[in-house]
Amino acid sequence: MSKPSRSRAADWNAAPGLMEGASQIELTAQDCDLDYWFSEVTQGTLAGLVRGHTPNARIPDHMLKPGPLRDSIMSELAFRSIAEEKATRAISYIVASAPDVYTMEFFGTQLIDEARHSRVFRGHLMELGVPEDELAATIQRISGADSSAILEPLEQFAFPMIRDQRDFLAGVVMLTILVEGVLAPSAELSERKWRVLDPAGAEIERGANIDEIRHLTVGSSVVRECLRKRPDEKSRVLDIIVRGRQLWANLPTTEVIFKREMLFQEGMRQHADVIGEYEIWSGRRLIDTTPEERLSAAASWSADMQNSRLQYMGLAEAIL
Repeated sequence: MSKPSRSRAADWNAAPGLMEGASQIELTAQDCDLDYWFSEVTQGTLAGLVRGHTPNARIPDHMLKPGPLRDSIMSELAFRSIAEEKATRAISYIVASAPDVYTMEFFGTQLIDEARHSRVFRGHLMELGVPEDELAATIQRISGADSSAILEPLEQFAFPMIRDQRDFLAGVVMLTILVEGVLAPSAELSERKWRVLDPAGAEIERGANIDEIRHLTVGSSVVRECLRKRPDEKSRVLDIIVRGRQLWANLPTTEVIFKREMLFQEGMRQHADVIGEYEIWSGRRLIDTTPEERLSAAASWSADMQNSRLQYMGLAEAIL
């Protein structure tokens, strides 16, 4: 792990990509206290942004027209707006049970970060033409069923521990390893694939992903320190991870994302002239990729990132 300068991990231009940053950077709750958040995030990462993107970022005409490309991003944004709202509410229990002021401050800032993510995802839906008075109904229509199938079982798994038992460590493990650790690669993929098709949308993802580097790295350091102080908790943490993975395996997450990628594939072909020679990763043009290939890449990124984080936390037994 590397220790960045106080500002690099939150710098709009200098921060690494989500997978690189979450795998390589080390930050602690003491590093990322309220002073850090005010100076490096609100006055740093977010300075000058409008609805989560720079003022000059374009929303091309093709993103405003009905079709599979617009349907794909609307499905993504609707689902993620619900997910981030639910995360915000769940983190309130982690804040309430935080054992010291440093973790209380950090998870307090993460709560605000997640609320902001939900807001900017909703905001981009409006930029794509959804009237504000129809926004809630549109989100529910597009992603209500997916939310019920994926997010509500996660809540049912987590809430007895984090809400009823006020189990701080279980909450951080759930958030860092079983939720953000699983979903982060899809966020990285999204930022990459929308760069030329929807620059404003890609910048919104960029800002959220910079936050997620901080969330994943600090969350990992919190778990690591808890286990160093209370090594007898390790078997319980491993059990939470095993049960959480079993739950994930039975959720239709892959099916939901694959449907979205199929829409993207159809829309991408319709706008091949916009994509041109753009490479989604080194040596691979976006226009040549398939839904299966993109999902396989995200799964590979997920495994690499999770393995590095689990090793760092002292949970090598959980590496698959």
